[in-house]
Amino acid sequence: MTRILALAGGVGGAKLAYGLAARLDPAALTIVVNTGDDFDHLGLRICPDLDTVAYTLAGLNDRERGWGLDGESWTFLAALERLGGETWFGLGDGDLAMHVLRTCRLRTERLSKVISDLFARLGVAHRVVPMSDDPVRTMVLTDEGLLAFQNYFVRRHCAPSLRAVRFEGIEAAAASPEFIEALEGPELEAIVICPSNPILSIAPILGLPGIGERLRARRVPVVAVSPFVGGAALKGPAARNLRDLGFEPTAEGLLRYYAPLIDGLVVDRSDAPGEALDIPVFATDILIPDPVAQARLAGEVLAFTGRLRADRS
Repeated sequence: MTRILALAGGVGGAKLAYGLAARLDPAALTIVVNTGDDFDHLGLRICPDLDTVAYTLAGLNDRERGWGLDGESWTFLAALERLGGETWFGLGDGDLAMHVLRTCRLRTERLSKVISDLFARLGVAHRVVPMSDDPVRTMVLTDEGLLAFQNYFVRRHCAPSLRAVRFEGIEAAAASPEFIEALEGPELEAIVICPSNPILSIAPILGLPGIGERLRARRVPVVAVSPFVGGAALKGPAARNLRDLGFEPTAEGLLRYYAPLIDGLVVDRSDAPGEALDIPVFATDILIPDPVAQARLAGEVLAFTGRLRADRS
């Protein structure tokens, strides 16, 4: 049985995670999710990337918005607005239940344990784990000053230009035990970096103390899937973020950003490099708007990792 560790965050990461889950048995897949986006709002612990992955795997996600629950209602938010509360961050009525229960349980339990129980109740069979049980907070240095991630991403709609990204607390944070268990498991055959924002979703995971070294030490193929089509991000600021930090949203740019960690790269056909790169590149259709396309891409990614393993043997 193929054992895969996937690193994910955001809508693109959730889509490929769904495809991988459609292809792999629950025992064969662990999805490690960025928690740098987590923050406290109205007294509640909000974990946007974790919830997006879980709702997508459970088939409960709103495909039009890309986040939150399908068929959501907004009575709470309307009442909050009448009372003069902050409404810039959308909290749907159904989604609110997740935040309330998680916040209550985090007083005495680890985040990994809490989400394992809550996600199982949603019908998520595959293992979804946070990158860390310790708080790590993404802070964005922009041309307008230092902003907390959600202020930059949601409140300001990514309008300010990026200058640098900081992950507060990461030096003292430990990778979650479930993350380490999956990474060090003897059956692990490949690591897939999902088509998530490399800077805002994947960098916090790779930035945890010792994780980059552990990934390289495993000597299993590490494959990154591009979040770009035609040099543009399908959703979110990933392309602009890369450019702001001196990288291009191309196969060459991604290789330069992820080097020397990755052993293979999956890109859209429109972004296939004009000349050979230093690592194998597989070009395909990475536009995955529906579950069928997500499973198709996941199958291609798994086949690519299999070829890389075979070339090493």
